[in-house]
Amino acid sequence: MKLYPLFADLQGRRVLVVGGGPVAERKVKSLLSSGAQVIVGSPTLTDPLQNQAQQREIVHLNGCFEPHWLDAMWLVIAATEDRDLNQRIAALATERRLLINVVDDPVLSTFQVPSIVDRAPLTIAISSAGHAPVLARRVRERIESLFDHSIGSLVSLAARYRPSIRKARPDLRQRREFYDWLLDGPVSAALRQQQPKQAEHLLEAALSQPLKSPQGRVVLVGAGPGDPGLLTLNALRALNEADIILHDRLVSPAILDLARRDAVQIEVGKRPGENHDHTQARIHALMLSHASQGQFVARVKGGDAFVFGRGGEELEFLREHNVPYEVVPGVTAALACAAYAGVPLTHRDYAQSVRLATAHCREDTLPDELASMLSENQTLAFYMAVGQLEWLEQTLIRHGKPGDTPFAIIENGTRPEQRVLHGNLLGMAISAREHQIVSPAMVLIGKVAALAPKLEWFGTSAAARVADETDLLHEPESRSEADSFIACA
Repeated sequence: MKLYPLFADLQGRRVLVVGGGPVAERKVKSLLSSGAQVIVGSPTLTDPLQNQAQQREIVHLNGCFEPHWLDAMWLVIAATEDRDLNQRIAALATERRLLINVVDDPVLSTFQVPSIVDRAPLTIAISSAGHAPVLARRVRERIESLFDHSIGSLVSLAARYRPSIRKARPDLRQRREFYDWLLDGPVSAALRQQQPKQAEHLLEAALSQPLKSPQGRVVLVGAGPGDPGLLTLNALRALNEADIILHDRLVSPAILDLARRDAVQIEVGKRPGENHDHTQARIHALMLSHASQGQFVARVKGGDAFVFGRGGEELEFLREHNVPYEVVPGVTAALACAAYAGVPLTHRDYAQSVRLATAHCREDTLPDELASMLSENQTLAFYMAVGQLEWLEQTLIRHGKPGDTPFAIIENGTRPEQRVLHGNLLGMAISAREHQIVSPAMVLIGKVAALAPKLEWFGTSAAARVADETDLLHEPESRSEADSFIACA
């Protein structure tokens, strides 16, 4: 269940709470703090609710629930211990198109009351869609520690000066940068030190400074192979600040979801069969065009831009055209995919070096390349190799690589759909075809690849996968070591 987040203005609006026990008491307290006109319907009330009714803080409807109680209400909360009654109230509220929350019953509810981090007027709400309120509260506890209470004063100050800020910073990007300065700079520090007049003076002084024309720039962001948790803090900051995001085809949607909502996202990835030089020229033109307009461009690449990502070519172009740039490194696919598959790229017993290579080698450099790949104690990590597996297998074996050299192919590494195929070099291409391995995938060849079945940790284990497939296909015979398969759900 995915809920639509909504902050409701209940000031002076009628809200019905059915129930008079401790749970209703908590709901009433929260509703009163938002300025709602609270009506409580119940034959009995707790002492605090009774006192609130006597002081006319709430309206008490004394008796059992009646349908007319729903008249003229904006929201309804059912807080009784009678599920049949709660179900009846929910049905009647739904007929009237009233949003209702049935306490601890997400199935009957059309809205959930979230856990709150209160930094009024800033409110942070956390919801588990009603399924795990204890976990939502734990998340709230963590967020509480991140935000000093002075941030509420900062929001109030920004609200008072909002017209002045819009006038002094008419450009959206300049205005956003000003708000970032408010949050991270001396104004926020003064409020933390309980110096509100000093904070206001600093804000006014900043607004009086003459504006400079915005300067465009490009940041080259390595986004890793897919897991958003592998993004660096600098990469996340760039995604949140960029006006334009030029991203490769394989940058995962989960990462792009972290970008600014109003940023323009343009896919510029290269596809098989396309003229890659032509596509790269278009990327150069887009970076230059948007940066020349004073925009902040994030050029987002899967993995790391400097490992088979043409990042160097893009920086050369930007330098040639005097476009300011910076680089945010990313976790390259070889490191991340190997780690998520349980394959150490180096190991003192098996591999003293690792070589990063692409399967798309130039023919005139192939002999020299292959000679350096035949070392017994070296791990080979091949990028963009899925379409070259048969050639890669035959060429390595023909030039002396033993056929029993272990391999591991990690498809969609670090993502929820990750799959790992492992076996021996002789037969690698056939095995990959049988299991329909597709790009993106990282190919690891070397003794350390044999550790994959033993050290795997991400997703379903190899043994569980084999057992599941045996049960499904009614095949009693076990698979050979050369054709074991891990599928991570």
